[in-house]
Amino acid sequence: MKILIDTNIILDIVQNRKKFFDASNQIFKDCICKKHTGFITAHSISDVFFISRKSYNIESRKSIIKLLCNFFTILSERKQDFLAFVDNADWNDLEDALQMKCSENANPDYIITRDAENGFRNSPVKIISPEDFLNLK
Repeated sequence: MKILIDTNIILDIVQNRKKFFDASNQIFKDCICKKHTGFITAHSISDVFFISRKSYNIESRKSIIKLLCNFFTILSERKQDFLAFVDNADWNDLEDALQMKCSENANPDYIITRDAENGFRNSPVKIISPEDFLNLK
């Protein structure tokens, strides 16, 4: 399956969020083992790099970037993606809007996130939580 992984799922692992770590980590493992094709947006990498600055030194954060780039396909944002956010009155979260716009280019089966109710209104791709995705098996 082709899946786009939202920033909050990456942060579950990087920040070792106990409540969410196991499911998110399993999805990462499945992508690394090529069970699924994993996509991550470029802005997710910069967000994770910035957010993790208080917990990790620069070399550790660079290692995170290297891991993400080695095992996932990175989707880039375009000018039109930002303008789509500005022009869409239903979208209030830039990060989630960019996830949806980038997903249009990769055509994944799912966007995996824990923010389904708030940020992904009218998503062109099915939205699913990590736990629900793992239960599809």
